[in-house]
Amino acid sequence: MNTGANEVPETVLASTVAKPFIEELRQGLEKLDRKPKLVGFLANSDPAAVKYADWTKKTSEEIGFEYELRTLDKEDLEEGILQANEDDLVDGIMVYFPVFGNRQDQYLQQVLSPQKDVEGLSHIYISNMYHNIRFLDKEKTQKSILPCTPLAIVKILEHLAVYNSVLPYGNRLYGKTVTVINRSEIVGRPLAALLANDGATVYSVDVTGVQKFTRGEGIKQIKHHVADVDTDWKEAAAQSDVIITGVPSPDYKFPVELTKYGVVCINFSSEKNFGPEVKEHAALYVPSIGKVTIAMLLRNLLRLIDNKKQRSL
Repeated sequence: MNTGANEVPETVLASTVAKPFIEELRQGLEKLDRKPKLVGFLANSDPAAVKYADWTKKTSEEIGFEYELRTLDKEDLEEGILQANEDDLVDGIMVYFPVFGNRQDQYLQQVLSPQKDVEGLSHIYISNMYHNIRFLDKEKTQKSILPCTPLAIVKILEHLAVYNSVLPYGNRLYGKTVTVINRSEIVGRPLAALLANDGATVYSVDVTGVQKFTRGEGIKQIKHHVADVDTDWKEAAAQSDVIITGVPSPDYKFPVELTKYGVVCINFSSEKNFGPEVKEHAALYVPSIGKVTIAMLLRNLLRLIDNKKQRSL
């Protein structure tokens, strides 16, 4: 890992991280007797959402999944989701947010059937994630679904060896400090919880202030703890091993001069949250994560199909 100001960081592309997962998906498809069908709902004109929909379609079809984009007015979205919930030909559903840009979006996440929720945003999955519950049933035959974008970031951190494979599973971020600039219910907050559950100290930053996510007292705790703290976000960033940003604004640039040399920087926003000066501080830099996110949601789709089989046994 680079540690000097004059060394150029290694830029890690999402396609590189996604490659083994895409191969895993192809192998998974070979075990099925049909193409799984994923339906995406687009009810806004957000350029980032449109681009995400295009990427999802392209990647899904290249691997061997069937993908259908349903574009409709936001006032008709709930009815569209309900119809897809009942359609036996539809295996997975996703919605390109934001739609209303308020709590109505959180409501729509819960309208979607958990049995078809490839993004892992249904209440049962979010609750299980926050409580570090890995299965849906007592027999542990049905795996719970993790939110696909936070899961993608976890897989990227594993690829970058930020996770310490020498430590026991579930504790491999022990001793690491992470700052996440975003606390949305879709990505930022679930991500902070996932990283804390794996042993990291996470500073979650948004416009309302800083929250600190930890796993609680002692390394054997399995549920994270959240507290509002007076720590300045700049102070948090200065001590962090990893900086993760997700600010959806073209005007925002994270001030990398605040960080220590050798930091790992990951951007999950559709905008470029890091300027060219990132090369003066970072050891590893991931400018976007879209392809890994799509791989994770397709991985979730296969898991949903497997869970359905387990329920029918």
